[in-house]
Amino acid sequence: MESLASPRWTYTKGLHDIGNGLYAYLQPDGSWGWSNAGLIVDGDQSLLVDTLFDLRLTAEMLATMRGAEPMAAARFDTLVNTHANGDHCYGNELVEGAEIIASVATAEEMAAEGPEVLANFKRAAPEMGMVGEYFLDCFGPFEFEGIQKTLPTRTFEKQLGLTIGDKRVALLEVGPCHTRGDVLVHLPDEGVVYTGDILFIDGTPIMWAGPVANWIAACDTMLELGAEVVVPGHGPITDARGVRAVRDYLEYVTVQAKQRFDAGMPPLEAARDIALADFDSWGDAERIVVNTVTLYREFAGETGDAPGTVELFGTMAEIGRDRRRA
Repeated sequence: MESLASPRWTYTKGLHDIGNGLYAYLQPDGSWGWSNAGLIVDGDQSLLVDTLFDLRLTAEMLATMRGAEPMAAARFDTLVNTHANGDHCYGNELVEGAEIIASVATAEEMAAEGPEVLANFKRAAPEMGMVGEYFLDCFGPFEFEGIQKTLPTRTFEKQLGLTIGDKRVALLEVGPCHTRGDVLVHLPDEGVVYTGDILFIDGTPIMWAGPVANWIAACDTMLELGAEVVVPGHGPITDARGVRAVRDYLEYVTVQAKQRFDAGMPPLEAARDIALADFDSWGDAERIVVNTVTLYREFAGETGDAPGTVELFGTMAEIGRDRRRA
């Protein structure tokens, strides 16, 4: 499948001016942890969409934003965390004085688990064989020690309207899907939407929570918004093509997993068996493991604890290794 990047912008690291006081901060190659963020300014007011995975990366991003918008970004008024994954919130402590907004479900997830989990995993990784090697391939570049978990100061459910200067901003809760409380940040007058990890562009989506129908509905919601500029949580800036492609992936994988579930095939075997067809060129294709396990749990009506992270990462490591050999 050809790249879904919008031809209007290059996919390079740093701050990209979308126009009219809107910016996207991009981190190629968009794989594990290399997330995007956004900046919205009007006059001397500002809203930051997400922070990054560690303090060094977040500090670099904030300095770049202050250089581009020295008045509005001297102090960030508002920070929106689109969801609870650390690569979108672990830098929160550096946005001093900002009102931090998230959905209720995201705030609960952020409170339940913090950077110390990844810090401990990273310390143990050298003794964990192939699983540890895969974990370090994914997360080795990031520093999780010394991060102070900084939680939202304001929460909402379903939707919340904000104004940044004269700009209207709509926060739309579309989770649970990728995580329990995913939020879109929509600027209706500018035709721009920041999607968080509802969109991975040129990379494989990962479904930690589900249900898949909610994620597909979230894609339909984005298409209905009619935004011409779509800033994903990972990957290059896109447009409606990128939204449709992610929806197509989710629908395809759902059908493939259901066929194997009905045939009695175990979930990890099914993940290895599913051919990714047009989506095979997307990065991190081994995330089919998590997606299949989540779908199987949905098909079975399971609500208890999911398989452990180590087991899931172990199977992803195996599939990733086999793909590299092939």
